[in-house]
Amino acid sequence: MLPAFSFQSLKKRKNLRWIDLRSPSEYAVDHVPWAQNVPLFDDEQRAVVGTLYKQHSPGEAYLEGLKIIEQRLPDLLKQVLGQSIDSDLLKSNFDILAQNLRGGVESTPIDVNQALTDDTELVVYCWRGGMRSRSFVSLLIALGIRAVLLEGGYKSYRQWVMDSLHTYPYPAAIVLRGRTGVGKTNLLADIEAVVPNSTICLESLANHRSSALGAVGRCPVSQKRFESMLLQRLFELEDGPAFIEGESRKVGDVVIPQGLFDKMTNGTQVKIEASRPYRRQTLQEDYLAKPDANQQIAAALPFLEARIGAKWVGELQALLANENHDALVDVLLDHYYDPLYDREDKKYHWDDELHRDSAQILENLITIYSRITA
Repeated sequence: MLPAFSFQSLKKRKNLRWIDLRSPSEYAVDHVPWAQNVPLFDDEQRAVVGTLYKQHSPGEAYLEGLKIIEQRLPDLLKQVLGQSIDSDLLKSNFDILAQNLRGGVESTPIDVNQALTDDTELVVYCWRGGMRSRSFVSLLIALGIRAVLLEGGYKSYRQWVMDSLHTYPYPAAIVLRGRTGVGKTNLLADIEAVVPNSTICLESLANHRSSALGAVGRCPVSQKRFESMLLQRLFELEDGPAFIEGESRKVGDVVIPQGLFDKMTNGTQVKIEASRPYRRQTLQEDYLAKPDANQQIAAALPFLEARIGAKWVGELQALLANENHDALVDVLLDHYYDPLYDREDKKYHWDDELHRDSAQILENLITIYSRITA
């Protein structure tokens, strides 16, 4: 029987290497944060095996999978172990893997009652702790490697994330609010440098700026990935309040957990202000820095033109094409972003109001933090 352990028991051990056997696309959607992707099948191969399983039979799927893995196995083991395996040794043990693949999940039962030994080296998982991970762990054990299964695979980890976020004792929040371009995200980075593990940057976790142009130059993450990284960040925080940028419930397409959003709504509200020239510079540095930014912005401008009024249809695209960036930013701020942010900010009572021109803004924010933690 193969040794299998829950995520809760395994995450306490800091010296384990985690191997995610799922395809690259599965891994990209979400994974255990510290796991290395060593896919048994690439995306195309997984599709072939899946089609055989659904349209023909599990037996045909297992045999096709076996053929693929036999070709890939030397490289896979080198990635996992950091060294090549003697071909004769590998060949003599390959029948273990083949038997498990042909027999399916039921041929390799697990034991969840074993004790986790100090010499355990690897944790291996696939989607649900089935064929892929059980067969691979069987082979690793036959080769003398101390490997164990993540009980329930990625699905069990995902359930743990959802349960944890639902019950998490979220910290008190110091919420930085204000119009777009005042540099709230940059302020969070400055605070983090002075008071490590005191900030939650939701936009960084979501890889989205939480605006109509928020995905420009970025690849927004999935809801699952966002929640995994948010939970990891929460565990990193020191005791005390956390600085966080004011957001609506959604950051791009991802949704902030209700418990955290409630803390943001009821937290210490700090309004950040900045001059128009400062905001222009911040937004242009943020949105126009990458070579392909103009093309991505141009694709999003028709939506914004329609929102701010018919007379602007085509006008914003013309400003962008002519590189009249100051004018473009001013139109978007005056007619779209500022009215939007001002409506939202009317909901809040300001505990403090700070200006970007102040040389003491960072010091003032740290004072707010110290006042709350005192």
